[in-house]
Amino acid sequence: MTDTYVCVDLETTGLDPKLDKIIEIGAVRVEQGEAVEEWETFVNPGQKLPERIVELTGIHDGELSKARPIREILPEFLTFVGEDVLLGHGVLFDFSFLKKAAVNEKLSFERQGIDTLKIARKYLKELESRSLGALCRHYGISHSAHRALSDARATAALYQKLAQEFYEKDIEAGEKSLFLPKQLLYRAKRDTPLTVAQKEQLYKLLDRHKLIVDYEVENLTRSEASRKIDQILAECGR
Repeated sequence: MTDTYVCVDLETTGLDPKLDKIIEIGAVRVEQGEAVEEWETFVNPGQKLPERIVELTGIHDGELSKARPIREILPEFLTFVGEDVLLGHGVLFDFSFLKKAAVNEKLSFERQGIDTLKIARKYLKELESRSLGALCRHYGISHSAHRALSDARATAALYQKLAQEFYEKDIEAGEKSLFLPKQLLYRAKRDTPLTVAQKEQLYKLLDRHKLIVDYEVENLTRSEASRKIDQILAECGR
């Protein structure tokens, strides 16, 4: 069984790594089955949080405004992770956001991973839900939902519970065993910054229509700026 890994969890502004942003990272390094180090940080997404994310996580804009952007944080996180296997509950979700952030900064991020959600879906079909919260209740694991470090700690504990109960049975599947690391695959395309023309047009539209927005123009990508411009033109005209 893989007993050395980094368990990672993210909080984000939404579910799409192409459109949404990381707002919190939590990670737990486990060596030989024991948690030996933790790492956590807020991330400034450069935009106002959707109300549903505030309600879900309890994280507020004021907390994130003091945080650094992902481009400054990512190298430190990659150093913490090293070349270790990633563990997560729905690990491809977390990997996809991290891979997208890495590609944007022209950094390499290729990893193998283990997914506790896939293990639970295979062996705990009788449960009404295999969400992290439901599984923590099932196994009596202490858990404060929707905060990155708490979720990472809980997932590491869940993995140990699942291994104790199902590892010997699952290992009979050989290379297909869900307890063995598998290459994580997500194709990410690098975002390009907004153009000078887009920036000028957006500032002019905001000024002309006296609009107050919940994002920082300078941090927009070309595609994001294009969507913002189209939205203003559709709602307010030229």
